[in-house]
Order: sequence, then C-alpha cells, then structure tokens
Amino acid sequence: MSVLSDWFTGSLSAALRIWTAAAPALLLIAYALIGLAAYVVRTLAWGRFHDEEADGRGLGGLTTARARHFFAWLMRPLWQGLAAAGVPPNAITTLAVGLAAGGGVAIAAGRFALGGWLYVSAGALDYLDGRVARATGQASPSGAALDSVLDRYCESAVLVGLAWYYRESWVLLPCLLALTGSLFVPYVRARGEALGATMKDVGFMQRPERILVLGLSVALSPILEAIISPEDPRPPHWIAAAGVTLIALTSHATAFQRLAFLVRALSGSLPRDDRRSLPRTIAVSALATALDFAVVQMLMIGTGAPPPLATGVGCVAGGIVAFTLSRVWAFEAEAGPRGSQAMRFLFVSGSSAALNAGGVAVLLFLPAMNDRLAWVLTRLVVFVTWNYPLLRDHVFALGPATNDVNDDVPLSDPRERDVSRA
Repeated sequence: MSVLSDWFTGSLSAALRIWTAAAPALLLIAYALIGLAAYVVRTLAWGRFHDEEADGRGLGGLTTARARHFFAWLMRPLWQGLAAAGVPPNAITTLAVGLAAGGGVAIAAGRFALGGWLYVSAGALDYLDGRVARATGQASPSGAALDSVLDRYCESAVLVGLAWYYRESWVLLPCLLALTGSLFVPYVRARGEALGATMKDVGFMQRPERILVLGLSVALSPILEAIISPEDPRPPHWIAAAGVTLIALTSHATAFQRLAFLVRALSGSLPRDDRRSLPRTIAVSALATALDFAVVQMLMIGTGAPPPLATGVGCVAGGIVAFTLSRVWAFEAEAGPRGSQAMRFLFVSGSSAALNAGGVAVLLFLPAMNDRLAWVLTRLVVFVTWNYPLLRDHVFALGPATNDVNDDVPLSDPRERDVSRA
C-alpha cells in the first residue's frame, strides 16, 4: 500500500519510477515476442498470413507490409474477443477519448509514464473499434465520422497536456507545431478525397506512426530523468521533448507531402517543370543570400545599423545578383522581355525586402531570439512562400499559369468544387 500511496503522490524512488515506466513496455515486448514465435510457427505450417485491410493499404507510412500483417495477427484475439462479447464499437471509440484525455491531464501534471501509456492504450482502442465494427456488421458512415473526429480530440488532448507542462520552456513551440501539424495531415487528405483524389497512404508520418512516436517517447522519458536527475521535481523529460519535436517536423512535412501530391493530382496543367528550376533557384538564392549576409554583417558591425534596416539593404544587394543568374541560368528566360522581367523582379525584390525586414523585426520581439537566427528563419519562409512562386510564375514565366481543378477528375459532390468551403 505504501508503494501505491507513493505513486499516487509522486514520491516514488528513482528505481521505482524506472520500473513503473518500463513495466508496461516489458509486458508489451513479452507479448510481441511470444506472438512472434507463434506467428513463425503458423507461417511455416500454413503459409503467410494475409489480412484484407493490411493488403488494402498502400506503401505510405514507416511500417512495412510484413509488420502490418504481423500486427494485425497479433491484435486479432483482442478484437475478436470484444466482438464476441458484443461490445459496441462506438463505446470503444469514446473510451479511447477518455483515456487520451486522462493521459493529457496526467502529462500536464508531470506524470509522463502514466500519460504516455494511457495514450498508447487509446491508440490501440482506435485500431480495435473499426475491426469490431466490421466484424459485427456495425460499420457505418456515422461511426466512421465519429471515429475520425474523436481521433483529433485524442491527439490534441495529449499535445495540449504537453504544451501545458512545457509552457515556460522552448519545447512549447514544438508542442504547438505538432498540434497544428497533426490537424493538417488529416485535413489535407479529407479535402483531397472530397475533390476526387486518391489520397490513401500518402505521407510517411501517419497516425499510427505518430501514436507510437509520441506515446512511447512520453511514456519512457521518466526512465532517463530518473537516472540523470532523480531529485528534480520538474524534470525536462528530454526523450519526450525529442519525440514531440520529431512529430512537429514530420507532421508538417507529411502535410506538405500530401498537399504537393494533391496539387499534382488535381492540376490539369502545372506552370512549369520544377525539376531544374527549383534546385538552380536554390543555388542562386544561396549565392545571393551569402552576399546579402555579408552586407548585413558589415552594416550591423561596421556602422551599427539596426537589424531590420541592414536586412532591407542586404536584400537589395543580393537581388541584383539573383536577377542576373535567375534570368540566364535558373529559369533560362533570356528570350523574355528584359525590361518587363526587371520591373517584375524589382517588385519581387522590394516586397521581399519589406517582408524580410518585417519578419526579422517581428521575430526579435521574442526575448531570447538571436538576430542571425531571425534572419535565417525569415529568409527561408519568404523564399518558400513568396519569392520562388513569383519568380517561377510571374517574373520568368514561360506561359500562363493555371490553378484550375482538372475537370476530368470526378468530384464526390459538385458542391465540393468550391474549395473555399471548409
């Protein structure tokens, strides 16, 4: 009873904290190893196991087809037992939300092992509810809609809990990025499928991978903390911080991966082939940026000019080099009207200078922001969102661009053609 009381109050010894975090993992590993041995025997006796749903999945995600089939076989006794017991699939779905919400609260209170394992359990239930629904003939569009929406609540609950715990740390930013990224990934897929595009398994960091990375990194992080800082009442939980940072980066990368796939699938004609222009533009931008950076440093160090002003002047200097190389090499647009190209490039450079100067000024509002880091981050964002699209489609355009949806792509509902409706 004393151990249970110490666990409830959070006063366990370092050794017991390690044990409580590792025990569920050891049980899962033991179950997987026993299952693997039985799976090998079953494969040798009756051939390779095939699961219809696993066969229907594409090549997206980080897992392999063999791993998916093994996991489906491993989970089969669980969903078959729930189906035989007559447990309603919607009850499994709502229970998953309850466990994830409890996990978020536990994480916010600093109980990472409990919160992480509750989230992993919620992810397992999310897998089981669909299987039970199909096994009992209760699969329906309403159940699928409920499951999809509540999945977002499950993931958000844990990320909000992490954001609360790290509210005074730099890890708050990855938590917020992971939260937005985990919402954008399914949204891009939903919009794509509403417009008639096949989005199955596009992207490498999908929901099962996110559950494993986030859940296990949070659940196992107390082990390291108990070793390196056993007396710290509010440890940084470095493994969890690394996990949520990985989710923050890869979820947005997956969202952009899906968005690029969707644009290619729906565009009847793209403005131009980017296979040569994009890498060449990056090289030109890097050279112009080096000149830009040198000018900025000379102005800041030599004359004491403020960072926003120095950034603006540096952009103009780099722009002259960028125009010349972009015209004759990156976009091979020497046949185009030089005067018109120059005027358009002047617009791009001027607006880019204003955006970069404003971006640096905004980032420097943050107390701990370094001016060089603010400069790099701003340049990157402005290049991706403004400079390159304008250079490709406006300044050195080979022909008229189009953003029209391909009329040959069937739409699930004619009203969905209005892509502004959410």
